[in-house]
Amino acid sequence: MNEHLDTLATTPATVAPSREAPAAEHKAEEAQGKGNLFAELLHHTQDAHEIEFPGGHLALPYILLDTDGLHVYRSGESLQEAGTYTLTEKETPLRADTHAAPMIDLSLTKHIVFMWVAAVILILVAVRAARSNTKRVVATGVGNMMEVVIVFVRDEIILPNMGPDGLRYLPYLLTTFFFILVMNLLGLIPYGSTATGNVNVTAGLAVIAFIMIQYSAIRAQGIGHYLAHLTGGVHWLLWPIMIPIEILGLFTKPFALCIRLFANMTGGHIVIVSLIGLIFIFQSFLVALAPVGFVVGIMLLEIFVAFLQAYIFTMLTSLFMGLGMQAESHESHGSAH
Repeated sequence: MNEHLDTLATTPATVAPSREAPAAEHKAEEAQGKGNLFAELLHHTQDAHEIEFPGGHLALPYILLDTDGLHVYRSGESLQEAGTYTLTEKETPLRADTHAAPMIDLSLTKHIVFMWVAAVILILVAVRAARSNTKRVVATGVGNMMEVVIVFVRDEIILPNMGPDGLRYLPYLLTTFFFILVMNLLGLIPYGSTATGNVNVTAGLAVIAFIMIQYSAIRAQGIGHYLAHLTGGVHWLLWPIMIPIEILGLFTKPFALCIRLFANMTGGHIVIVSLIGLIFIFQSFLVALAPVGFVVGIMLLEIFVAFLQAYIFTMLTSLFMGLGMQAESHESHGSAH
């Protein structure tokens, strides 16, 4: 970049602009982008259409369903070479003729792949633990570890928040806990990625939690009491005010679950990237010792946060389900008062 600036400084001011000027400006912008170390490091924490590994990267396919059929491309380069679509700066495909987005974008991304990896790991570990526990009277190894977590979720999360009736939802809550935990931990390994650092993934988990919260409430109270609790147990003249508030409250709970998990998992990685960036900024071995120590400390904290966020998401989901499973509705409380 310095050589480029020196060249511009020695160029006479009377030279007329040519067709190469826009290209030169574009190259200068690219050089400035490459010079932004924090932006380069931050890119590794974001979702992408490629998976990085030592010595290179693996491009992920683009799968687009549009009005003229299904389009499959090996990578972004093959997509652009075909000419039907173009890619934006954020690697979003658009029609080359109309600049419109495809109807359905089924393209694979890094977070989707690691979400699948987490699901496969969870299935393999759970099946192995189940087979191990059925063959032994006393669980050992992975089976013992899984049994400890299952007992903890049952006795410390489900029973206090939902009561004995909540045991029927134990498989869902256990799956939620282990799935989030594995996704969180995958982001701490080299060249790994945290799928829960994507708001779309946490939103999907929150939507499932919302469905389970409403389903458990309707099953426990019945549809009549479920609809009656939307009135808040107040006089019917206040229903126009209370009903919208209660409906809004149904959506704020899963929204809080979504944003809390996303923000906590993303924030830790940004802090680590910032500390690593200090090493290259100071370019001194002695000065770099402090950021390295901080990074190690944050990494250990991230391991704790991975378990903590899986626990919080599961605990709050069971708490919200337990509130909806109460036998008495707000209407019955209002009548009692």
